[in-house]
Amino acid sequence: MIALSKAIRPLAVGLLAVTATAGLFSAPAASASATPSLPRPTGAHPVGTTSLHLTDTSRPDPWVPTAKARELMVSLWYPAKAPGRDRAPYMTAKESELLLKASEITGVPSDVLSRTRTNAFTDAKPAGHRHGLPLVVLSPGFGKPRSELTGLAEELASQGYVVAGIEHTYESVATTFPDGRVTTCVVCEIDKTPTWWEKLEKSRAADVSFVLDELTGSHPKWKGARLIDSSKIAMAGQSVGGASAITTMVADSRVRAGIDMDGTTDVPLPADGLSRPFMFLGRQSMYTPGTGDEAASWERDWKNMTGWKRWLVVTGAVHVSFTDYGLLTDQIGVDSGAKLPGARSLEITRQYVRAFFDLHVRKQAQPLLDKPSARYPEVKFCAPEKKTCA
Repeated sequence: MIALSKAIRPLAVGLLAVTATAGLFSAPAASASATPSLPRPTGAHPVGTTSLHLTDTSRPDPWVPTAKARELMVSLWYPAKAPGRDRAPYMTAKESELLLKASEITGVPSDVLSRTRTNAFTDAKPAGHRHGLPLVVLSPGFGKPRSELTGLAEELASQGYVVAGIEHTYESVATTFPDGRVTTCVVCEIDKTPTWWEKLEKSRAADVSFVLDELTGSHPKWKGARLIDSSKIAMAGQSVGGASAITTMVADSRVRAGIDMDGTTDVPLPADGLSRPFMFLGRQSMYTPGTGDEAASWERDWKNMTGWKRWLVVTGAVHVSFTDYGLLTDQIGVDSGAKLPGARSLEITRQYVRAFFDLHVRKQAQPLLDKPSARYPEVKFCAPEKKTCA
């Protein structure tokens, strides 16, 4: 891993990625009744959600040698026939506590994130035709729970996608299993080498392939799996989750298109490159071509991408702007350092990610991806060959 990312990543375990000079984050005391909320999705469908506990007995856990199988928690979001009775929780109170502690955020109630109002309903009945729904896999950043991408997942589900958010066990600050166990991030505090980051991305690729097997195989683990069109699978992720999208696409041809949201790539593309569609979406301050090591990792891979590709940067964004946390930190009174309001950054993320999948999974024309938009002037289209963004 290149030097600047090594400096940033240990501080990005929780909500916020900051420079070493920023010190600890604090916030004014929040009301005990504070209720953060995610914006309503824009699609026509109500959103249902459920969780799956999956166990891969074919391999030991990569981080805990005594665990002879890899256990994963996966959240599914999907179009529902009707809203259900119970709105889904965003996370548990314990998960909120551990996430805030890891992020060094003080001055807010420890359970504040667990109060976040979502737009999905637990176990609502799925809607759709047999083999009629595309599947998008989401992978969160290092140290982050899968819930960090709920706002994006709800938007995609409301537009008719099945979305699988994977919790990569022992890489998240808190993962809650059905039996009440809460695993923590056992690898967050260890020293990390370039070889270690490569192992992480390859491990995540293995997690994704296993989840695809469980959702699209002959004995799927979700009762609504018959709705999934296994020929229309794509992936997006934030930070190392985004970098892992490339690694996954190289390893698994079922993933037809991918997006890296603000993630430095550690595993170079092989010599024969990648011919399937791919999009980089990141901070202007870090991923403008020719400006530093992070951008250099994208430039290296860009040269070996032979299919449809885009490189977009967002002015005023910070690392968490491509997750729910840009919005939620605004709502609970924590300064993320972003110049772009969290509500706006989440809107941009939703719009461009959905446009990419609509184009490459559903084959629907998307003028938003052809050139800069007056509606979203914050988004710059980069030409790496010229080292410019406009």
